[in-house]
Amino acid sequence: MFIDTHCHLDFPEFDSDRPSVIQRAKEGGVDYIVNIGSSIQSSEASVKLAQDHEFIFASVGVHPHDADGTDEATVERIKELAKEKKVVAIGEIGLDYYRNFSKAENQKALFASLLELGIELGLPFVLHCRKAESDLMEILRHFSPKKAVVHCFSGGEDFLKECLDMGFFISFTCNITYKKAQDLKGIVKITPLERIMLETDAPYLSPEGLRGRRNEPLNAKFVADEIARIKERNIEEVYRATTSNAKGFFGLK
Repeated sequence: MFIDTHCHLDFPEFDSDRPSVIQRAKEGGVDYIVNIGSSIQSSEASVKLAQDHEFIFASVGVHPHDADGTDEATVERIKELAKEKKVVAIGEIGLDYYRNFSKAENQKALFASLLELGIELGLPFVLHCRKAESDLMEILRHFSPKKAVVHCFSGGEDFLKECLDMGFFISFTCNITYKKAQDLKGIVKITPLERIMLETDAPYLSPEGLRGRRNEPLNAKFVADEIARIKERNIEEVYRATTSNAKGFFGLK
């Protein structure tokens, strides 16, 4: 059994066959799915999915891409949603200077507001970071969250060390299976297994051999297989460790 700690089953890519995707995950050994909110609408849909399926849980948040269109009412709505049953985290939240779909100052303001909210509610954080490591860490050091996971990790060794020093978890996606992802494979190798979680970021980042197709939660097994190969560990050990990490982080039974 294993856990997909980060996917987006509410996205339109799953509209045609969402029940089949969920059933396939359940039958294929996915113990739990954490569906990640990325906007008000996505967070609402994530909560609904969690309420409708026993093994699905939700996070609520607003992606930095949408920061330009947010205000105080946005944070208040996330606060309301965060109090719903089966909401286990605030996220995904963070900074993205790779796409720059929103102004940096608006991204930082939204990130700070949602960190403050999560700390108030006692929830862990699912963090997004692309090409914004310095600003992200500056804000995180100010708020000092106790529990956070950096999803779809794409940083270097220095950023990894900073995250680990702050007690954070690291989640890897199917992109670690890519033939040209040697730097990322090196990061996997030096990340302690007791700090790693599995994710797909579905519908994005399908594994090698399935690239160009829609990703789905069942494919988290490819992440586990690659971690086992890189670290020269037994696959069952990877399943046990990552499942235990995720259960402890999100408070799953």
